[in-house]
Amino acid sequence: MDKIALTAGALYVIVLLRAGGTFAVGWLAGAGARRSRLAGRISTARFQRAERAIQRWGAPVVAVSFLTVGFQTAANFLAGSMRMPLPRYLPALFVGGAAWALIYATAGLGVLEVLGRLFARQPVLGVCAVAALLLAVSGVVVYRRRRAAPSCDDTAADAA
Repeated sequence: MDKIALTAGALYVIVLLRAGGTFAVGWLAGAGARRSRLAGRISTARFQRAERAIQRWGAPVVAVSFLTVGFQTAANFLAGSMRMPLPRYLPALFVGGAAWALIYATAGLGVLEVLGRLFARQPVLGVCAVAALLLAVSGVVVYRRRRAAPSCDDTAADAA
């Protein structure tokens, strides 16, 4: 149990620094955009309504974003760039970060422990398990990138 608590504590510090830093970078980018040529575009009524909605309702989105893969950084950056007030952002960061740290500490350590036992008892099977895991992750990454990239038909339609 001490191993899980120590790992969760370390991961919690890491996620607070990483997500808080992303929020700060977003805050600075938003402040810079408000002083740039974009100021006219981001001062529209529609943009200001969106900004107020994120300031008011964005905290649950930030907290839940820690349970997703690939959305955390965007949610924290947008919360910063849209100037979510710290009294709303910080509780979401603390709760979401704690959930993230606990999930990764328990599931992550569990996976590492299973792989360690597998390597100790049957190294060939352990290598195969790691290779299968890497192939699965690579497959998901390739699949997502292909879905996100515009196809030849899309670019031809945009050009026309």
